[in-house]
Amino acid sequence: MKPIRKALLLSLFLFANVLSFAGKDDTSKISDEILSSLKMGNAKILATYFNQNIELVILDNSNVYSKAQAEQVVANFFSKHQPERLTEKHKGGKEGAQYYIYTLKTKQESFRVYMLIRKTKGKDVIHQLRIEKEEE
Repeated sequence: MKPIRKALLLSLFLFANVLSFAGKDDTSKISDEILSSLKMGNAKILATYFNQNIELVILDNSNVYSKAQAEQVVANFFSKHQPERLTEKHKGGKEGAQYYIYTLKTKQESFRVYMLIRKTKGKDVIHQLRIEKEEE
């Protein structure tokens, strides 16, 4: 009877693991390339993840921009504020839409970075990006 119990327990364990992996949503993890582009201050790579039109809030500048325009605005920010460290503060959301909040430490000051990302055709796409001075 013991071998049957072991086989049954093993089967239940394997079945539970298969179900837990099947329920995982890839949007729960942000793309490594998005993170590295933020850490390096690389607007060109970051912009490849922008939606065709993106809501962009950088300091006091807020607007909806085309992908190309948004790249220029972000590049301008990074030219003035070279990133030193990026720290995750919070993330959440639901299937199809995730948000991420980071602290971006630069030589001059710290900023709060908020991103709204949706999975589109299997790729992370940034729909909203906010970079604001961090309240201390």
